[in-house]
Amino acid sequence: MNIKKAIDSFVQGKQKNKGKQPNERYASFDYCYNYFYGFYEKNKLDQLASKERLHESCLQIGFYLASWGMMRGSSFLLEKSARNFKPLIVAISKMDRKLWEIDVDSYNDENIQLLIKCKEEIINALGKENNPSDTLITKIMLGVFGTVPAYDQYFRKSFKVYKFNKKSLIKIKQFYEDNKEIFDSYDLRTFDFITGEETKHKYSIAKLVDMCGFMDGQ
Repeated sequence: MNIKKAIDSFVQGKQKNKGKQPNERYASFDYCYNYFYGFYEKNKLDQLASKERLHESCLQIGFYLASWGMMRGSSFLLEKSARNFKPLIVAISKMDRKLWEIDVDSYNDENIQLLIKCKEEIINALGKENNPSDTLITKIMLGVFGTVPAYDQYFRKSFKVYKFNKKSLIKIKQFYEDNKEIFDSYDLRTFDFITGEETKHKYSIAKLVDMCGFMDGQ
């Protein structure tokens, strides 16, 4: 895998994807992540599900997931409204603050256990009867916390990981450590929704790994 080529292709654009620009599709991650991280940053996570914020919180996660292809085909979300995300937002508002502090370089036993627990809480919030996929779960975890890559078809093909579990997370960490110098050379930041300018929030290692796997898998 040519890591630099994959990440640079994502940033510069390829075919329909015009790259890392504030009005383009994949900037939906930036705005979703900025929104949720802002509540963590201000120590106001409980307000995500408040009467004043619940509507916006549901719309933020909903549009991000729609933009990232999760409301099409056989997905159960295709038949749901934004209000369906209410239990998810309530769950996120009560989750451990440490989830916003975990990144690939800190995938130790304790943090991996916390990530697996987060997965289970998301499943419960979305409804076990809906059988939410690892693709959906990890896209939520990436967009909200920035802690794990999204296990979509391209990422799974590239990294040859098929389930979101301890084994695959350890494999991702090892991949980062083997290529640390390349990943650490990047300083990519999220876009601000209002100004379109870059913010102080850096893309996490997990986000860079996600970009790499997504492009390489295609």
